[in-house]
Amino acid sequence: MIIRVRKNAIVSAAFFIAAAAVITVFFFARAQTEEPEKAYIKWAELNVSLSALEDTMKLDVETYDNLYHISWIDSLSYLACKNGNNWSGYKKKDLQKMLDCLGDSNTIEDLMGENKYFSYYRETFSAALGGFLGEFERQVPDGNGGIKVKSGYGLVAYSPIAEGFSYSHYDDFGSSRSYGYRRSHLGNDLLGNVGTPIVAVEGGTVECIGWNQYGGWRLGIRSFDKKRSYYYAHLRKNHPYNSDIKQGSLVKAGQVIGYMGMTGYSATENVNGMTVPHLHFGLQLIFDESQKEGTNQIWLDVYKLVKLLSKNRATVLKDEKSGEYFRKYDIIDKRYPQELKKFF
Repeated sequence: MIIRVRKNAIVSAAFFIAAAAVITVFFFARAQTEEPEKAYIKWAELNVSLSALEDTMKLDVETYDNLYHISWIDSLSYLACKNGNNWSGYKKKDLQKMLDCLGDSNTIEDLMGENKYFSYYRETFSAALGGFLGEFERQVPDGNGGIKVKSGYGLVAYSPIAEGFSYSHYDDFGSSRSYGYRRSHLGNDLLGNVGTPIVAVEGGTVECIGWNQYGGWRLGIRSFDKKRSYYYAHLRKNHPYNSDIKQGSLVKAGQVIGYMGMTGYSATENVNGMTVPHLHFGLQLIFDESQKEGTNQIWLDVYKLVKLLSKNRATVLKDEKSGEYFRKYDIIDKRYPQELKKFF
């Protein structure tokens, strides 16, 4: 009897040792095959001065057809490396110094190849501004009351406020907000009148639409390259969106998407919880999909971008029957999906 117990014990011990070995091998093999955590940018800011944005954009457009095209993404990245991303002392001569160093043969890579920060700035500026300049076909007045199509390269992003409608704003990014919980303001408030047409700054896909107690009637539009998510909030009570806008809709830059209002700050839908009509305009960068709703969210101060975009405001017309506004002049960005590469 004793011998039989010992045999059973030996068999049981052998079984558990074998099972433990199998489990160990399984988890070791799984650990070996699992991909390491993806590295992505978790912090970025856009504190470039307006004059630097204007100067580098102008240089980009002017050199586009040259043998050596100088992208404003590269110019800004170069300057950020030189000034430590502190733009308070920027002067146009700083850009000229870069041009002098480039000469007739050097490239930005030649100048910055040893700088460990250049690739970081290039990626962040590309993510923030990558949809703002491009080749286009744009409808313009022909001077005789008609419309013609003009091809070119330049600013293809629009002000969020349609042409002919007044607004005011100041740099309120980071200001304190207390409704619901204490937090920072992650956008720019553009103050105007109820019903002011709001247009898409950039083409993209309507990613979210509907009521949010903080933003009221709001829209989220994701750029086609997935790097930027635009947030338009506090839209008009009863008629917040243009009739063409639905969940999943594809939109063009400059297209009327909704109307300014003062909704929000209420758990009940369709309530004017704000005291002043305004558009909350926000821009989120997304380097990894986990950032969209999770941790490491990156929201930019867009105050200077809004000032830059004031140079390109969409002309709109009102359909008196429906009360809707629509853009007067269409645009085709050469990077648009095939479904949008059509006029009219």
